[in-house]
Amino acid sequence: MAIKEKNILNRLYFVAGCMFIFALLVAFKLINIQFVQGDQYRDLAEKRTIQNVDIPANRGNVYSADGSLLATSVPKYNIRIDAVTPSAKNFEKYVKPLCDELAKFHGKPSSYFQQKIRKARANKNRYLLLARNLGYSDYLKFRSFPLLNMKTYEGGLIVEQSTKRVHPMGGIAERTIGYERFDDQGNVTRPGIDGAFGEKYLRGTNGRRLKQKIGKGQWKPIGDYNQIEPQDGYDVYTTIDVNIQDIAHHALLAQLELYEADHGCVVVMDVKTGAIKAISNLGNNGKGLYYERLNYAVGESHEPGSTFKVMAFAAALEDKVIDTATIVDTKNGVKTFYGRKIRDSHRGGYGKISAARALEVSSNIGLATLIDDNYSKNPKKFIKRLKSWNLHKPLGVSIIGEGQPDIPEPGDKKWSKNALPSMAYGYNLELTPLQTLTFYNAIANNGEMVKPRFISEVKEFDKQIEAFDKVVMNSKICSDKTIRELQEILKNVVIRGTGEKLYSPNFSMAGKTGTAQTEYWMDDWNENKRYVSSFVGYFPAESPKYSCIVVIHKPSIEKGFYGADVSGPVFKTIAQKIFTDTPLVDEVETLEFTNAAVEKDFEAYYMMAQTYKTIMPDLKGLPAMDAVTLLENMGLKVKLVGSGKVTSQSVSRGTKVKKNQTVVLQLS
Repeated sequence: MAIKEKNILNRLYFVAGCMFIFALLVAFKLINIQFVQGDQYRDLAEKRTIQNVDIPANRGNVYSADGSLLATSVPKYNIRIDAVTPSAKNFEKYVKPLCDELAKFHGKPSSYFQQKIRKARANKNRYLLLARNLGYSDYLKFRSFPLLNMKTYEGGLIVEQSTKRVHPMGGIAERTIGYERFDDQGNVTRPGIDGAFGEKYLRGTNGRRLKQKIGKGQWKPIGDYNQIEPQDGYDVYTTIDVNIQDIAHHALLAQLELYEADHGCVVVMDVKTGAIKAISNLGNNGKGLYYERLNYAVGESHEPGSTFKVMAFAAALEDKVIDTATIVDTKNGVKTFYGRKIRDSHRGGYGKISAARALEVSSNIGLATLIDDNYSKNPKKFIKRLKSWNLHKPLGVSIIGEGQPDIPEPGDKKWSKNALPSMAYGYNLELTPLQTLTFYNAIANNGEMVKPRFISEVKEFDKQIEAFDKVVMNSKICSDKTIRELQEILKNVVIRGTGEKLYSPNFSMAGKTGTAQTEYWMDDWNENKRYVSSFVGYFPAESPKYSCIVVIHKPSIEKGFYGADVSGPVFKTIAQKIFTDTPLVDEVETLEFTNAAVEKDFEAYYMMAQTYKTIMPDLKGLPAMDAVTLLENMGLKVKLVGSGKVTSQSVSRGTKVKKNQTVVLQLS
């Protein structure tokens, strides 16, 4: 019996000893956590429950040359409520008035919201959504609702702000201005100006704010504690003229629809400065509708066809291997070069004509003969002249995704005996429309080649951050004699050459038609052959102000495909409308003038606005988005009728307005 009791005691001692050792280990661990590793664990816990989260900065605005808004970031707000935070007294006192206001806003019964919020409080829901994607005026309205108008820790209001990029002019020039595009991994890319200048100017600097985890992967802001406000991006002012842009866009669209083409582009450039005044890129969606599908003018390299003949002709003139009077035999419209036949579009050919006339009538045989006869023994001389104009290099414009030109030379895989005569009339090489336009612009500019530019300046409010001035790429592409001869020929192309259908005795233009076959696998006599039709030049022919290129891909062959028929009318429409609808800057003697009546009127309005701070301004002539932003910042609701600029407003200028009052704007 004694032995048995002794064994039991030993076991008890052993268990007690183990428990004592375990207690010592627990105590040791607690001390270690508290005093040695405490900071580490506290930091870890805080990171898991409280985080510093970025507050995205508003991207800067993109403006046209005249200050019209082309792209802007509009603030949007999600309103939530922490149903647990309000005290029982405040909750019971204000929940019904809050639900009454929500009912008015959403058009649902007040009882619906009471049930929803009470259920959220019972379930300890600290992140209940009340409204999504509100504008600024509606956001201010919510902040005035009962319970939500209290401090964050008393009323439970949670505000989530985000920004949305919008284009007040719609899809016009969208590819050039830029927009948000998501790749397969969900990353945001921004083509156009928004992408080219986003990182350096438009993006801004994000702010920081604390958020607390409240379960189920949800986070709520912790008041304004330790918050760093974001710094908005700078504003970018483009060279785009909204009037010329509108003319170019609709002229191109009408022709694409008429000829049922696949896609096309148009660019209008200021001759002296290289400023792009308009650029439109429209592609067919497969259902007969056109939209800004790709930036064809900047990014699409293709065989230019007959528009390249001017460059080949200029090389021969400048190398003095021909002059404008050199006679070339175009035969009867068909000639064989190294076993390959080249044809002219004119049946029966032109016979023996001058080199200048060969360019005016766009004779393939004439240009191929002139170039092959004078460069076949030394083709590198011809290539060297083209390279002296940097035609083998991208222009280096600011827009991301510029196409790569391709000027082959002896030794390349695609070089053959036929390469040289083919290049003479625009095949076996590739250029982008913007590169072609840049060369023609240099002819219009008396030989000075300027770089196309889309941006004039970057500003922060009224402070200029950076200016983008004219960039000269080549001070003189060729001699004055060559320039004068090219200018005369390009003028005659419209008067008596392939562009004679475009001639008008009341308005002068100069340029070159272009027609290039694409999709070579089609049989020569196949009805489904596809073409690229183009016209490039400048206007007026004397003292040119603008240069322009129009390129239309794959028009319906049944309706026509020659450059003069398809692209030429777009060029003519743009040229005539610009000078009939748009006043030139030269017509204005000075912008520095004062008008006593205007200044007195402004002073009266300014004093009234400063007194009441709720005075309706005159919005007539403002772009829609500018007017909306102005009125929403005043706490007003805005209803738009139409699109474009403001023509009339429901509340007269100078009238005192109240918050949440609705203003109807009639747009042009």
